[in-house]
Amino acid sequence: MCGRFTLQSPSDVLADLFDVDDVPGLEPRYNIAPTQTVVALRAGMDDEPRELAFFRWGLIPFFAKDMKMGARMINARSETVASKPSFRAAFKRRRCLIPADGFYEWRKVADDKIPFHIGFGDGSALAMAGLFERWKNPDGNVVESCTILTTEPNPEMAPIHDRMPVILGPEDWDLWLDPGVESRQLLEPLFSPWAGTKLVPVPVSKHVNSPRNDDINCVLPIAP
Repeated sequence: MCGRFTLQSPSDVLADLFDVDDVPGLEPRYNIAPTQTVVALRAGMDDEPRELAFFRWGLIPFFAKDMKMGARMINARSETVASKPSFRAAFKRRRCLIPADGFYEWRKVADDKIPFHIGFGDGSALAMAGLFERWKNPDGNVVESCTILTTEPNPEMAPIHDRMPVILGPEDWDLWLDPGVESRQLLEPLFSPWAGTKLVPVPVSKHVNSPRNDDINCVLPIAP
């Protein structure tokens, strides 16, 4: 799964990465947790250009009676995302990319869990495949929420956990973001475990365990 991640890259770096002009101001985030606000790239509406927009992390299906359901929908398994009722409509028409500098995962060791921050060795941003949905609350206000797709682990992740986020390279962004593409046969090959730039797992302190902690101490390396 992917239950926490970081985004320290400044707005101008994301603007260059995704080739967008209007980028919201962003503060460095060291411990982004479920139900918090995240930024994601999506196709523009009504022929508008692509945009970076804010979403609540934890997809709230259109049929949900309240927002609580979203807390259980922070991840979507890529193997079933096209058929599961909570995700299949978004999979067809509302796909997005969620930028991160890395993500956290915990490796089980005896009766303990060791947190790791996993990202590219040079600290550059990566793009996780996501879906978004629009849900209207009883007051009539629209809440936009998102989820992160997961897949089987690649060789760097396998010793730590049995799942990892679906990471997409720039060559696949156009296809993933195109709302006119609904074919599972075209999209499902994108769900393979990441095979691009090597991911580097770095052990970090248990300071990250609490979602209340969102500071640089979350990502500081410790001795393995």
